[in-house]
Amino acid sequence: MAHRVYGELMRYAHDLKTERKMHLQEGRKAQQYLDMCWKQMDNSKKKFERECREAEKAQQSYERLDNDTNATKADVEKAKQQLNLRTHMADENKNEYAAQLQNFNGEQHKHFYVVIPQIYKQLQEMDERRTIKLSECYRGFADSERKVIPIISKCLEGMILAAKSVDERRDSQMVVDSFKSGFEPPGDFPFEDYSQHIYRTISDGTISASKQESGKMDAKTTVGKAKGKLWLFGKKPKGPALEDFSHLPPEQRRKKLQQRIDELNRELQKESDQKDALNKMKDVYEKNPQMGDPGSLQPKLAETMNNIDRLRMEIHKNEAWLSEVEGKTGGRGDRRHSSDINHLVTQGRESPEGSYTDDANQEVRGPPQQHGHHSEFDDEFEDDDPLPAIGHCKAIYPFDGHNEGTLAMKEGEVLYIIEEDKGDGWTRARRQNGEEGYVPTSYIDVTLEKNSKGS
Repeated sequence: MAHRVYGELMRYAHDLKTERKMHLQEGRKAQQYLDMCWKQMDNSKKKFERECREAEKAQQSYERLDNDTNATKADVEKAKQQLNLRTHMADENKNEYAAQLQNFNGEQHKHFYVVIPQIYKQLQEMDERRTIKLSECYRGFADSERKVIPIISKCLEGMILAAKSVDERRDSQMVVDSFKSGFEPPGDFPFEDYSQHIYRTISDGTISASKQESGKMDAKTTVGKAKGKLWLFGKKPKGPALEDFSHLPPEQRRKKLQQRIDELNRELQKESDQKDALNKMKDVYEKNPQMGDPGSLQPKLAETMNNIDRLRMEIHKNEAWLSEVEGKTGGRGDRRHSSDINHLVTQGRESPEGSYTDDANQEVRGPPQQHGHHSEFDDEFEDDDPLPAIGHCKAIYPFDGHNEGTLAMKEGEVLYIIEEDKGDGWTRARRQNGEEGYVPTSYIDVTLEKNSKGS
């Protein structure tokens, strides 16, 4: 439809305008030529009229001198010569006027009976061709629609079947399995008996705890006071991304490590294939020296071997971390009661690394936020996290950024894009140090990430 209907219509409309303009120019030229012929005829007519009046005056002057007895013979002869000259010029202008009149009448007849009808006929034929072309485009449009309708119907049927086959339990479980942390739920808070110092002399049957139990309770209480809020309802803890992904929960860490191991294995396979190809090429060069020097392949072969050794070490290191995670996942229940109280993670926004959490140590190092259970979810619904980056840009020109809300930048500086241009000519960007602001879109070269999730 775009090529055979819309595109063809646009091309034909352009050609049609050009042809119509040409025919109208031909009509204007014909009218201008007829006007020129009329002017020539009119000029010859006026000249003939003027010469006739001059001849009449010369004749009257001659007759007056001829009848005057006092006029000399020379004056009479001179007047006669003047009359003959004027009469001759009048005759010549008469012939010129007659010729111009005949030529104008012929051109006028040709203009109104041949040239203009021919132009109108061409315009009529052009419009008839336009009508035929429109009818062809209408048929092409209808044929395209008729061919697409079965495909659309099939797609709609597929959408209906897919909608009927939706299993909300399975879908929600897939989300849970994808983002679950692997942490154990927190344990119960112990009873803290502050009356044990008051009633020391009372019998052991009273409600009091031993020093040993009190010590344990104090340890748990200390950890509990450093407990952070759940991320879905409060602020998300921040921390640097570590190489072994220890800042992630166990389940997310296991997935990330497994993903990295798969990528490293693919790279290792690629390097191994390259090593085999280089060895084969080296054998060919050794057997046929005229094809190449075997020694020229040695640097590339050594580089490939170094890459293979490096990848194998990386795989071994990541597999050790993976086995550590898989070994710890089963036996975390007891320790989570005290040290990981704050890691009950529900589904929320993704972290910049594409996961959900930092490790327990970083959580404990955060500022204490223990305000009592009644305010746990009250006033912390706002998310103070920075907007995720959807791409990056490079400054083509420097920008001073004096106005409020703008961000100054130097030529060649690379910034993160956190909000696209909404049509007002400004793009929201962020430096690596976290400083945000708007910069002119025309001053930067923007590169947006595909399928960006804010990573």
